[in-house]
Amino acid sequence: MLLKEYRICMPLTVEEYRIGQLYMISKHSHEQSDRGEGVEVVQNEPYEDPNHGNGQLTEKRVYLNSKLPSWARAVVPKIFYITEKAWNYYPYTITEYTCSFLPKFSIHIETKYEDNKGSNDNIFDNEAKDLEREVCFIDIACDEIPERYYKESEDPKHFKSEKTGRGLLKEGWRETHQPIMCSYKLVTVKFEVWGLQTRVEQFVHKVVRDILMIGHRQAFAWVDEWYDMTMDEVREFERATQEATNEKIGIFPPAISISNISLPSSTRSAPSSAPSTPLSSDAPEFLSVPKDRPRKKSAPETLTLPDPEKKAL
Repeated sequence: MLLKEYRICMPLTVEEYRIGQLYMISKHSHEQSDRGEGVEVVQNEPYEDPNHGNGQLTEKRVYLNSKLPSWARAVVPKIFYITEKAWNYYPYTITEYTCSFLPKFSIHIETKYEDNKGSNDNIFDNEAKDLEREVCFIDIACDEIPERYYKESEDPKHFKSEKTGRGLLKEGWRETHQPIMCSYKLVTVKFEVWGLQTRVEQFVHKVVRDILMIGHRQAFAWVDEWYDMTMDEVREFERATQEATNEKIGIFPPAISISNISLPSSTRSAPSSAPSTPLSSDAPEFLSVPKDRPRKKSAPETLTLPDPEKKAL
């Protein structure tokens, strides 16, 4: 087992990020999905916990066969997916990843959000007070990001929000920026296979770190798209996006029904010059799926066999 604590600061408030994280997760999942690959939403409904109160339970299947190394593709089933279950009791969430094909593999993530710059060293005292762990700070503006994931439009050093005026973050921004919040993430990776455990657990943490960096950069870079949304509006966006994503990866279930617990929503006014975020029952343009797609032919339509009599001559 390898345990690490990640702290990711954002130029937002915890209340603002309640909307931003839902928007970012839905849009990111759609962008990363393609035919037969991506994120299928299986369940999204209210959930009540005796300790944490009302929340939202989400179950997803992450299909990623083509993203596996060749040696792994040779031994795993053709339809390979990881199950993600998330319990969102914002500002506290729990996320678990498991794989039926690899019963000794799991990822457990506990997240807490606070309006500070990552200065709370006791935030996980109840969950892991006596457990040894490395604390890793992630700077969404200045830390390196793998080149294949880099987009200038999502770079906080170059992006400036029209609606909030925030952005163009420079070295040391976390010390002076207001507002500021921090995502505290306690991540446990288990891969209990002798001879591979250390290497695999370290590799998974590297992947987790990259995903956290990308997701939080996107949440801020897309702030003008979600900033004026209410909770009802972002849930409707989530529903439309999930249906479009399931269709995009080739899964056609009945329409997904996302019920929602009543949550307090705040009304924010953007500057009069800022564009408003449109909302309709139709999926946004970027969610559209090409209708006419040529089908690949794996074999000729007709098969001609040799004539045995001619062969005999």
